Amino acid sequence: MAAEWRVADHIGAWKIRWGIGRMSYLVPAGLYAVGTPDSAAPVIVTANYKMSFDIIRRALAGRNLWLLVLETHGVNVWCAAGKGTFGTEELVHRIETTGLLQVVSHRRLLLPILGATGIAAHEVERLTGCAVSYATIRAHDLPEYLDNGMVTTPRMRELSFTFRERMALVPVEFVLAMKQLAVAGLLFLALGALAYGVPGGALALVAFLGAALSGIVVAPLLLPWLPGRSFSLKGFLAGFAWVAVFFILSGVRTPGSLETAAAFLALPAVSAYFALNFTGCTPFTSRSGVKKEMRRAIPLMVGAVLLGICLFCAGWVFRLTGEAL
Repeated sequence: MAAEWRVADHIGAWKIRWGIGRMSYLVPAGLYAVGTPDSAAPVIVTANYKMSFDIIRRALAGRNLWLLVLETHGVNVWCAAGKGTFGTEELVHRIETTGLLQVVSHRRLLLPILGATGIAAHEVERLTGCAVSYATIRAHDLPEYLDNGMVTTPRMRELSFTFRERMALVPVEFVLAMKQLAVAGLLFLALGALAYGVPGGALALVAFLGAALSGIVVAPLLLPWLPGRSFSLKGFLAGFAWVAVFFILSGVRTPGSLETAAAFLALPAVSAYFALNFTGCTPFTSRSGVKKEMRRAIPLMVGAVLLGICLFCAGWVFRLTGEAL
């Protein structure tokens, strides 16, 4: 198997970054040869999510080794380990079905560190005789790891989450939110148009989309610098700042304080909701922590949006009543 990417691999990686065909981007589970490995070549274990598979083989270009690919149904190592598909049972099963022990003369398997939560190393050794070593977090550190006598350095255990890495996650989050944006955007457009005519509807739509993008784009990119630990709070603050900027740049002057209060309640809640979706993409949260935050934040978001709508409608009614008088 060639280690270098073909044009189709680059196109596939781009599509996945935009959420296109995400759940069907996989390779068949099994044993793959990178280069021309012999029986003494290292065995690296990974998931059958094709992007993980491609990144590993590209990182190991020019080397000879075996890739043992587990059936994770197209899910990456970290998520699959949490779900149990990148797990002890599947690893043992794949060792047996591929005939790995007849292919290699050693009994050492190199696993990604982020897969450790799904693997009971002592059980794998008891059932197969293979010792499990956790190599690195990132694929690009594998060559250094192999050249270093298969010793993991502290840097190889560090999980970064840089601006560029956060930015790479934004497109798929945006695509996944498009249906929600379309439905909610139409509601904001209709509500604004009913109250203030077509120009008012257009402004309401812009205000909503800006709040949504504050949660989808701004909050993730500015994650380390926004106050607080809660993703929903970070999103709320980004949305609040957007509403202030929107009023300043658009020159909008609402007829009353009720409409202004409505905007500063409902729109930051929209931003908080989309920022909360980002918790599943980060190394800063745990499953229990996400559930805890959702239990606390979602009722507050719903309440803020509903109260904002009520205030907006009340301001609209008061304005119509005043005009009639």
